[in-house]
Amino acid sequence: MTPLNDPLLDIRDLTVSYRTGGRALDALRGVSLRVARGQTYGLVGESGSGKSTLALAVMQYLPAEGAVTGGAITFDGRDLLAHSRADLRHLWGRELALVPQDPFTALNPALRIGEQLAEGLRLYEGLNEEEGNARAVDLLRTVRLPDPERAAGSYPHQLSGGQQQRVLIALALSGRPKLLVLDEPTTALDVTTEAAVLDLVAGLTRAAGASALYVTHNLGVVAGRTERVAVLYASELVEDAPTADLFRQPLHPYTRGLLDSLPRPGQRKDRQRLSGIEGRIPPLDALPPGCVFEPRCPLAVDRCRSERPALDEPVPGRHVRCHRWPEILAGDVSAARAPQAALPLPLATGESVLRLDDVTVQYPLRRTAVEALRGESKKAVHAVGGVSLSVNKGRTLGIVGESGSGKTSLARAIVGLVDRTGGDIDLLGLRLPPRLSDRGRAVLAQLQMVFQNPEEALNPYLTVGESLSRPLVTLLNLGRGEARQRAPDLLEAVRLPRTYAARRPAQLSGGEKQRVAIARAFAAHPDLLVADEPVSSLDVSVQANILNLLNDLQREHDSTTVFISHDIAVVAYLSDEVAVMYLGGLMETGPAAALFRPPHHPYTEALLSAIPVPDPAAIQSAIRLEGEVPSAVNVPSGCPFHTRCPRKIGAVCETETPPWQTGTDGKRIFCHIPLSELAAEQAGGGEKWEE
Repeated sequence: MTPLNDPLLDIRDLTVSYRTGGRALDALRGVSLRVARGQTYGLVGESGSGKSTLALAVMQYLPAEGAVTGGAITFDGRDLLAHSRADLRHLWGRELALVPQDPFTALNPALRIGEQLAEGLRLYEGLNEEEGNARAVDLLRTVRLPDPERAAGSYPHQLSGGQQQRVLIALALSGRPKLLVLDEPTTALDVTTEAAVLDLVAGLTRAAGASALYVTHNLGVVAGRTERVAVLYASELVEDAPTADLFRQPLHPYTRGLLDSLPRPGQRKDRQRLSGIEGRIPPLDALPPGCVFEPRCPLAVDRCRSERPALDEPVPGRHVRCHRWPEILAGDVSAARAPQAALPLPLATGESVLRLDDVTVQYPLRRTAVEALRGESKKAVHAVGGVSLSVNKGRTLGIVGESGSGKTSLARAIVGLVDRTGGDIDLLGLRLPPRLSDRGRAVLAQLQMVFQNPEEALNPYLTVGESLSRPLVTLLNLGRGEARQRAPDLLEAVRLPRTYAARRPAQLSGGEKQRVAIARAFAAHPDLLVADEPVSSLDVSVQANILNLLNDLQREHDSTTVFISHDIAVVAYLSDEVAVMYLGGLMETGPAAALFRPPHHPYTEALLSAIPVPDPAAIQSAIRLEGEVPSAVNVPSGCPFHTRCPRKIGAVCETETPPWQTGTDGKRIFCHIPLSELAAEQAGGGEKWEE
């Protein structure tokens, strides 16, 4: 690696301001960092810390209201701030490239994928149309898209999220840039796709000798992917260190708080609470006068409240902005929060709250004119195929699987938001009609749902109090006056101030909105709560607090939960039983404590191997699934997983439906391979999940 006396990217004392309401607010204050040639650099912090602003400043692509108001950005020896827009157009793509967070909004929906790639290639390399098209297919092959010729002829909406993200990487790499800036490129992806995309970026940048600045809110993701990590908080750089050193001994209390927020191997809700960071990032117009982290810091002293810390260098190559780093480095004090033992859960009664029997969900597809003329039969998306499950009172069933596995369709069938095609669903022994409109008010009160995106779940025109009052009026028949008086009590139950009842959703953070959504779901004291990806869009610190809250409310109300997520580490922590779904069907079920010990279904094994372990020194077996999830219109015969299974044993997997095998610990696995053989082949694979 080139020494840092000649870095590829040199950011010095950078300040970026946004004009809003007639005044300028600093989104970055005096940030300095240096990225060496060929180096992968992680940039982490909660939402609102300034990560994306720094990425856009490096690209010189700030929005109209944003501007660099101080400092310098030098790229490959050139002052980026002195470049005109026309000069920057020659740098973008060729030397500097950005992979944004949301591929669907970054790709042009009106252009085919191949044309979007070829357009840049014609610009960067002067290729003609035929050469550009051929090179576009080569790039799609480089990022390992299956059937690159078909992908080149497709529109963005015809590709999965993981495929769209690979297209963005192909676009970014098409000009052979020296620096790749990745802004939360895997936040919306499931764990297996995330692992494959990160592997791909690492391999391609290594082969090209390029540098990468990887922006994320998840320290667990960067642990094994970066050489250095910078931590931002409330517009300031608070820590910067080699990755191994930062994970071994973080010197800033905020960094320690982020690491402590992650569910750890072997950590379960019935043993230990998660250590989330209480509070929220202060708004830019109300930053504390001293240390910006002081209001949330467990080590804050009087000096922290009045004096802003300098960015010190405790040891060569490490930087930290904290008054108390000498004590932390010496081991005299620790910012680690003391482990909180979990309160005992109610004893399981064995009473079944939810029972699913052979539930199927299909979405009919309209025939094209050509298909109708040919007399072809109508097709359907087989979203859920014959799922049978039960959940007892006071228990949590976790459902995990990749995007497209049928998790959300199953959840919506339970609550009646989609019609099930077949099978039965019983709630407290009563048969539920398929349609929500056919269910009575008592059933609606007993069964509530928390959605993934609180932005869409809350009416932006209603106050929080009004949103919380509605279920009290419609489901519990309370008067409007009494419902308004009860709304603040619901806020207290989810650990929010009573005064929030007068606020509107736009005045709340993402985590606070999700708490309001949870409070609304619990307003009618439901027997069953269905939570569909309720923490996937949240920072790890907020996620920890929401998971603790769900656990507390379940214990207080003795309610039952179906918790759906693509994050198997979160499911491992929160659930009592776990069901693994793939292509609409169940692959494995069993107690959560046993599910993560061999034997596993090969699909579960792949999910486990893709979990980002927050330890740079961890040695982790990598099982990467080849190809995409098959179309749910034409589900493969035999075992539906056979087209991607790394342990496929032959034609029997392709032609015969696997048997359900039951282990001694209650685990059930849908596989042709005998459990004893699976256990022998996977020996040691679950060690990181044991205390």
